[in-house]
Amino acid sequence: MIKKSLLISLTLWMGSGLLFAQQKKLCITVDDLPVVSYGIHDSTFVFNLTRSLIQTFDEYQIPAIGYVNESKLYTNEKPDSTKIKLLELWPAYGYDLGNHTYAHLSYHQTAFNDYTDGIIKGEQITRPLLKKYGKELRYFRHPYLQSGLRQGHTDSLKNFLKTNSYIEAPVTIDNADYLFAKAYSDAHKEEDSEKMKKIGSAYVKYMEEKVVYFEWMADELFGRPIAQTLLTHANLLNAHYLDDLAAMYVTHGYTFVSQEEVLRDSAYQSEINRYGNWGISWLDRWALSQGKSGDFFKGDPEVPAFIK
Repeated sequence: MIKKSLLISLTLWMGSGLLFAQQKKLCITVDDLPVVSYGIHDSTFVFNLTRSLIQTFDEYQIPAIGYVNESKLYTNEKPDSTKIKLLELWPAYGYDLGNHTYAHLSYHQTAFNDYTDGIIKGEQITRPLLKKYGKELRYFRHPYLQSGLRQGHTDSLKNFLKTNSYIEAPVTIDNADYLFAKAYSDAHKEEDSEKMKKIGSAYVKYMEEKVVYFEWMADELFGRPIAQTLLTHANLLNAHYLDDLAAMYVTHGYTFVSQEEVLRDSAYQSEINRYGNWGISWLDRWALSQGKSGDFFKGDPEVPAFIK
């Protein structure tokens, strides 16, 4: 992995010249907290996974935010203190948490009242946990990036979130890190270190291609770099390779910003007038709303066949 010393050198380079002048910003968000363990429930394993993510945030000064599925904090329908303590590592080290609903249900396949009940149910532990550390629960991340099948469906959710003091947290750099993560976890269970390295290397390359692609799209739509929001998940792959990703983003001229700061970019207020049964990047939504189609979307990096 790329070490902190290299990142520092790159950061100094940014401060002295061209890359810094670009003022490119990136918010790193982590979904499905407390962890995506792919069936590994050992407490030491999940603690080390979480601690590794937080250590990378600390080392690279990444003001990350994690989005919580509170159903993962229960065992036999009762709050599990061990799982809650795992989640508490985030605010204890100064990191924000957001609501990702209780059970990660699809908005497009769930009755409105059931879905919104899941939002309220999904704050019962997280909200007081944040308050303990002087923080507020403010942000909401849509499971599967599904925000509405049509305008009325979308507006109903927006109104509910606003009424309950939530701010929507869109994603601009969508990706399939979960496919790499599942393959990586399988290789880990098989104790196949060579396969893990191959998957990790392919993952970093793929994520670099993704940021370049969405940078291009932003420039086409807005004529400038926009503050980007990256979607990741709390899994072993990111625990092992987040520092490689961080250094890669630095080489592309990015500085890391909070959820609050990234949403200050006016691009996030862009009109959306196209709806459908999809869970896609907000850049894709803005492009569709601007009338883009067909060839405009060619070039979106694909997951390597050996991962699929």
